Amino acid sequence: MNTPDTEYYRNVCAPRPMRHQCGEEGTKESPLPTLLLQSRTVMVVGDIDQERAEDVISRLLVLDAKSHDPIKVIITSPGGHVDSGYAIHDVMRFIASPVLSIGAGWVASIAVPILLGAAKDKRYALPNTRFLLHQPSGGAGGQAADIRIEAMEILKIRNRINALISRETGQPEEKVARDSDRNFWMTAEEALEYHLISKIILNVDEIG
Repeated sequence: MNTPDTEYYRNVCAPRPMRHQCGEEGTKESPLPTLLLQSRTVMVVGDIDQERAEDVISRLLVLDAKSHDPIKVIITSPGGHVDSGYAIHDVMRFIASPVLSIGAGWVASIAVPILLGAAKDKRYALPNTRFLLHQPSGGAGGQAADIRIEAMEILKIRNRINALISRETGQPEEKVARDSDRNFWMTAEEALEYHLISKIILNVDEIG
């Protein structure tokens, strides 16, 4: 039986289907996106790019328009496009609904600032989550001037990410810069000590 809320989420909250089921009747949309949104859960899974940022941001904005109850953002990502990641981070801070971030699997590169989009006491990780800090990378060809511009831009991005991590964890910016100079992996326990997260959780009941 369809309730008004079910119809709301089906028609408004699912900007694009996440999965499809195939059968004799052809391809049809899975109810999974609707069920996730009804539970006020947003998934950030896989590479971060413009399309994924648009999808995540759309869901956050629609859920925030529906009510100001907490929103859970579950993150398992190797990172990706820096500006797309920052867009998600900024919208997590922009909306009125409190946001809880939960790391699962791995949270790497620009996915770390997404995790830090939640308030300091609302960042969680499942026990086997790994975290990765490292330098942003990029490539440029062509004229020497263009290569210099690209190198300067990468340096600015690196400094901006380091400043964000320092501000949100309380670690000195110089330490963050040293740690991220090479691939810097952390277990969930180490991320807790680093203050990337506030708590390691085993189940949803442990979310405070």
